[in-house]
Amino acid sequence: MFKQRLSEIEVVHQNQDNREHDILDSDDYFQFQGGLHAAVEQIRGKAPVTYHGDSSNPEQLRIRSLKEEFNRVFRSRVLNPRWLEAMRRHGYKGAFEMAATVDYFFGYDATCDVASDNQYADLAQQLLLNPTQQEFFRRYNPQALRDATQRLLEAHERDLWENPAPDLLEQLRHQLLELQGELE
Repeated sequence: MFKQRLSEIEVVHQNQDNREHDILDSDDYFQFQGGLHAAVEQIRGKAPVTYHGDSSNPEQLRIRSLKEEFNRVFRSRVLNPRWLEAMRRHGYKGAFEMAATVDYFFGYDATCDVASDNQYADLAQQLLLNPTQQEFFRRYNPQALRDATQRLLEAHERDLWENPAPDLLEQLRHQLLELQGELE
């Protein structure tokens, strides 16, 4: 009966009633919405249309496609220099939060196919390979840098990040080898 119900779903919608968090701030979002999206696609053989509702201001309800919301959060927070600077002020925990964001980014893409190759490249260059970021991660939480680097390489291995620039991929591989050596 559950498979029957899933096979009939055409639209997946998740509403958020606050702006304290965003979809790349917790794994709850992609576990529910992404999991449902992936299950429906698997059973139906066709991806459902997926939306994100924003009712944080009841006077201005907004509904965006998941891709629009993903892009909005990616631009406004994940690569926002002010957010990165604020996370760096939190040392170990800030590095952990940055690496967790990479995980949630990956999770949404794995379940809903929402990230572009350009976004993966931007994430690699600005969050993980940028000298300021590297210095920060290596000082406060090199394990977080290792884990986030591994996650981007895994995205390539799983064909989520389909066509990375060869030199960018090589930089990530080199960084991972260095970090593994340093952490042992």
